[in-house]
Amino acid sequence: MSEDPDEALELTSPLVPLFVITNGRALPPDHQYAHTALVTAARDAETTARALSPEARTVLDLVANGFLSVAEVAGHTHLPLGIVRILLAQLEEGGLILVRKPIPSAERVDRELVSAVLDGLRKKRFGA
Repeated sequence: MSEDPDEALELTSPLVPLFVITNGRALPPDHQYAHTALVTAARDAETTARALSPEARTVLDLVANGFLSVAEVAGHTHLPLGIVRILLAQLEEGGLILVRKPIPSAERVDRELVSAVLDGLRKKRFGA
């Protein structure tokens, strides 16, 4: 059974714009952005912005007035998270944005150690 050429083109066409948006680039290994990382425009981003793609300009405009998470940028632009990460990497390499990595979760506290410290403080306070 032969496949109609128009059907094949129709099935792959949604992928073509995403490839074009990123200029065929993949995400550099040193730019693995967590979806909760916060992004904002650099101070002089507007004055130093070179010819940007419309999608990169949209991302820069979104983060110009404060911090947004990577996931929020993807939501506002209606672009897949992977594409947004590639655009952010391009903008960061150009010095147009600043990225604040998410704060790691606190490590679990050793309950025995905390209890021992509290017991020691109580004994010292009450002279026991």
